[in-house]
Amino acid sequence: MFEGKDLRFASAGVGGSVALADAMVIPLRQTAVRSWIDRIGELDLVPDLGEDVGSIRWFRGLGTLTALSICALALLPDFGPVFGAQPALPTEAEFEEARGQMIMPIAFGSDSGKRMAATDTVVALAGSPERPRIELTATLGRGDSFSRVLQRAGVGGSEASLVTSMVSSATPLNGIEPGTPIDIVLGKRTTKNVARPLESVAFRARFDLNLEVSRSGNSLQLIRKPIAVDDTPLRIRGVIGDSLYRSARAAGAPASAIQDYLKVISGRTSLSTLRSSDEFDIIVDYKRAETGEIKVGNLLYAGVDREGRSAIQMLKWTVGETSQWFEASGVGESRGALSRPVNGAITSGFGMRRHPILGYSRMHSGLDFKASYGTPIYAVTDGTVAFAGRKGGYGNFVQLNHGGGLASGYGHMSRFAVTAGTRVRRGQIIGYVGSTGLSTGPHLHYELYRGGRAVNPMSVKFTQRAQLSGNDLARFKGRLNSLKSVKAGAALAPLRPTERAQEKPKREIDRLTQNMDGRPPRG
Repeated sequence: MFEGKDLRFASAGVGGSVALADAMVIPLRQTAVRSWIDRIGELDLVPDLGEDVGSIRWFRGLGTLTALSICALALLPDFGPVFGAQPALPTEAEFEEARGQMIMPIAFGSDSGKRMAATDTVVALAGSPERPRIELTATLGRGDSFSRVLQRAGVGGSEASLVTSMVSSATPLNGIEPGTPIDIVLGKRTTKNVARPLESVAFRARFDLNLEVSRSGNSLQLIRKPIAVDDTPLRIRGVIGDSLYRSARAAGAPASAIQDYLKVISGRTSLSTLRSSDEFDIIVDYKRAETGEIKVGNLLYAGVDREGRSAIQMLKWTVGETSQWFEASGVGESRGALSRPVNGAITSGFGMRRHPILGYSRMHSGLDFKASYGTPIYAVTDGTVAFAGRKGGYGNFVQLNHGGGLASGYGHMSRFAVTAGTRVRRGQIIGYVGSTGLSTGPHLHYELYRGGRAVNPMSVKFTQRAQLSGNDLARFKGRLNSLKSVKAGAALAPLRPTERAQEKPKREIDRLTQNMDGRPPRG
């Protein structure tokens, strides 16, 4: 029995050991049940599409990308306008109400403000009152008439003619500068069908004269009010330095006077020869009125004081009808090439050529200028008309004698502007371009003669000299000494007050000013 029990125990022990192992493994294999959230969290919805291309995992990622792209496109915002509440259009009554309160520009009629129709309480006036007097200012325009200016201002025709006659007796009407203001005062008229009577007309007739026409009783009287004028020339001196122009401008010389000065000096000597230590001397016509106005005129004297060399002294002097610059010795000289007789290009030069009409070669003793029919022809320099008429193949021909054996000819003219014996000046019109004579078309044939023989006009320069003598030279010397005796800056000295300037002022502000500084008011 013992053995049998042992065997059973042993077998039982073996079996027990196996059951114990199984009993221990089974609980370990049993796990907790997972929820669907955990399972979704374990899904790899966004895998790297660069890995496992073509696998289920890769297609799952492609589906996720496609779904997200569709959602993004579906949620794309609209960039169209956002419409707000639109106000209602105003009615016609509301529009007229707003229009009546706004200000319209002049271009649209400038109608503004509300208007109301007249009621029964409004009574029309039998007649409107007139102003007792009218004060206005008229301006004399260029090319205008003094009488027309008065009539346009409301002055009657008879009174305008009377005033014009009175003014012309005191000063030439053509001497009144354009732009002159004219103060006019018109009185009260008896009826509306007549012009207002003239009470006064006042204006500045000249730089040194004021004129006033005023009514005294039933007649008009002319009152002359002379203006004291100091005509001392303005003399400006200084050292040339680095630049003659800048030095003269710094000294106070007008720009126009400096330009004229440079032209005069350059005609006497080269500007490059002037040294920085030389002194310039400029005298300009200069006038000052007691009322404060200043009038700067033309250049009168141009000089240069040069160290160790003779000084340059040039004075502008008029001989006959021509103004010219003369040296201190009385010798005048103007140099330079002859001016062009017409504005056009040279089509044929001086020398042998085949004649376009005659068909053989012969001497072409001048220049042909291209110009259209009727173009003005100018004198190349001062001279006298020696011939004006028909001359063979030249057609209508003009010849000018310039003195010193020099003459010029102009052919093929359409018509003349001068006659034989007429004195002409440089740049004066002597005729017009045509095609008379042996000519194939409108042009100017221009010739230049020296001693009666034709010469090439392109090789000749003209020099005009004049010599003063006798009384002319004495007057010239006196004028030169008078200008050189003027001190530099003397024209800028204060003016002495005249009796007119010491008149009792009319305005209170002028009285106060005179009492404060002790000087009479300017005006």
